[in-house]
Amino acid sequence: MPTAGCETVHFYSQAATGQLKILAGRKSIDRLVVDGETDAKLKLQLEWVRAIRSYAAGELHLPVGSAYSEFTQLDGEYALWNLIAAPEFSLSPKRWCYPIAGCASYRGYFDKADAETQAGRLRAEGYDVYLGPVPAYSTLGWFDDPVLSSFVSWKPERLAGLLFHELAHRRVYIAGDTRFNESFATAVSRIALPDWRRRNGIPAPGVKNVAQARRVNGLMVAARKQLQSIYKSDLSDSEKRERKQATLQKLRRCYREASVGWVEDEKFSRMIEKTNNATLALVSEYQSQVPAFMQLYEDSGRDWNAFYGAVERLGALPKEERKARLKALSGRAQDSSKKVTGPSLQSDTCMSAAN
Repeated sequence: MPTAGCETVHFYSQAATGQLKILAGRKSIDRLVVDGETDAKLKLQLEWVRAIRSYAAGELHLPVGSAYSEFTQLDGEYALWNLIAAPEFSLSPKRWCYPIAGCASYRGYFDKADAETQAGRLRAEGYDVYLGPVPAYSTLGWFDDPVLSSFVSWKPERLAGLLFHELAHRRVYIAGDTRFNESFATAVSRIALPDWRRRNGIPAPGVKNVAQARRVNGLMVAARKQLQSIYKSDLSDSEKRERKQATLQKLRRCYREASVGWVEDEKFSRMIEKTNNATLALVSEYQSQVPAFMQLYEDSGRDWNAFYGAVERLGALPKEERKARLKALSGRAQDSSKKVTGPSLQSDTCMSAAN
């Protein structure tokens, strides 16, 4: 087995090689759009990209620059693979630290075999592990990120949401705080999409789709709370392990009961089946502080530049003070929102109220 130092050298080597390969394959979108040899479907999607970039720069005041002005055809289906790990009795993800970018709660591999090898090592050490494909990522402005074949064919609204998210990282990024960065970028995308849809004549998600997503989120939150209680208890490891498995089994059963009659629920069922400490940690990193940032946007008069300034000031605070401010913002957001009733894990029938 290689030493930690050798593994680190190999990680940076594969990261550099993968990144350079993507950059080397870039082609100008403007040229591809006017090239008669370009596939018609690809051309249409690239035209959407140009419109999304224009909206992001003009309406969202994001530093678009030359980002996503080029296209790269990947050899494989995905750009890279992200590895997330959490201890057996903890919902706090393992952190990896990098030069400049600081520490993060995930590690990206361009080579799936490398990712699987590292995932196996972590499982052997007792970690819960999630290894998932990543269609897109941001280099935080260090390079002009291209549009990739892994996501170019997405529906326009999904494509817009992704680019808004990734471009937001170029506007504000706090080294060493994954939850802050991902929740901020998710909030930017979530706030921007309704107006973008209206301007482009794209209907909002159906009421049923929104309700389904809320129900699944409610179940995940309930499972997370129940597991946190178990892990903080004075139970023995064997008792914690038993109750952990019972909680995850109940989560899946409650989901099956809640999803009866749902259409196109594969993405939810796949997520629920894979749920462990690592996946719950991942969801929390991307979602838990989103209400706080949405409240901060309201407090900023719905002015994007004022909002970014407020986010930057928040990010400059010491980490504990920053967390306290975000918690207060989340509390205000929760008080002003409508309570959602749905299934929870708090009864044998999974039908008690969940807020």
